[in-house]
Amino acid sequence: MQTVLTNAKLILENEVVTGTIAFDGSGIVAVDQGNSSLPGAIDVGGDYVAPGLVEMHTDNMEKHFMPRPKVFWPNGLAAALVHDAQMAAAGVTTVYDAVCAGTPFSAKDYRKDIFHGLMKALTDGQEQNLFRIDHRIHMRCELTSPFLLDEVEPYRTHELVQLVSLMDHTPGQRQWSNIEHLKTYSLGIGKSEAEFETDVRERQAESHKYVPANWSAIVEMFSGRGIPIATHDDTTPDHVEAGVASGAVISEFPTTVVAAEAARQHGLATVAGAPNVVRGGSHSGGVSVSELAEKGLLDGLSSDYVPASLLQAVVKLNASHGIALPEAMGMVTWKVADILGLKDRGHLRQGLRADLVRFRVLGPTPVIGAVWSKGERAF
Repeated sequence: MQTVLTNAKLILENEVVTGTIAFDGSGIVAVDQGNSSLPGAIDVGGDYVAPGLVEMHTDNMEKHFMPRPKVFWPNGLAAALVHDAQMAAAGVTTVYDAVCAGTPFSAKDYRKDIFHGLMKALTDGQEQNLFRIDHRIHMRCELTSPFLLDEVEPYRTHELVQLVSLMDHTPGQRQWSNIEHLKTYSLGIGKSEAEFETDVRERQAESHKYVPANWSAIVEMFSGRGIPIATHDDTTPDHVEAGVASGAVISEFPTTVVAAEAARQHGLATVAGAPNVVRGGSHSGGVSVSELAEKGLLDGLSSDYVPASLLQAVVKLNASHGIALPEAMGMVTWKVADILGLKDRGHLRQGLRADLVRFRVLGPTPVIGAVWSKGERAF
């Protein structure tokens, strides 16, 4: 059945207009200025209507697989379904679930214990059409890991793997250039000081041994599929140039202005964390993402570890940092869709997928009223 929303503030690419949008399971049927008096049209009372959000990097599902330290949930599909509902409630209609292959925390890290379960749950949920929204897999490749290639190899042709990132979390490099920030993080997730010191020694040794070979192998494994490759936590222009040489098209979470400037100069899209915007800065000593936006160095936002941060960041960039609402909204919709090569979504445009979010704003808080995924109500 066709749904018609009227008296809506439609967030288009370059402007916000009051109008009407009609859609069904086949896609967006019409986008018009002005209100509709058609029978059955839903008056949204001046709420915003925007494209459904496109999330390219969230590890939120891990929380449902391990809700407390060392507590592993036995039903992976049930965990994935709760994660799916949470993403829909945040306005997300396309999510690239970041599944960590290898581990940045040596062999003791819990991620190796949930990796295959995450992959199976996402595969089963998508194949059986159980999810409210569209799920794809972002393969996070932890290059310091000695068992990275063994984990990734079975999934090199997996159809849901649609994005690959090259991650180097070596202590003293990139995100963890300041080892004291890493220490604070590690102690905060339950490691003892002695365990932290051992981890640092092991991970620095593993880095020298595995990072160069793993980097080359992962690039070779996936470059032939034509899926986007991203670098992660670029800190220097050299990091960006290494990504460019490997065919990367995205610089994820740059930690400095100079890295973001280098990414722009080399034509890489820059995607950074929405929680950084909402909190007013990085938890690990990196650059302020709001500063990148103000300097024109930000293309997209990722919710990372807080799904609801996407829309909150849009509101804050608009209200507090002088970013026009259509531009800020583009950082979580059409710009990210374009970066990922998704030509059928991300815009309020006739003929595209009917992925939409309806919301209003109360001060700094976006309040979501409804979400549609492919024309069907998802929230």
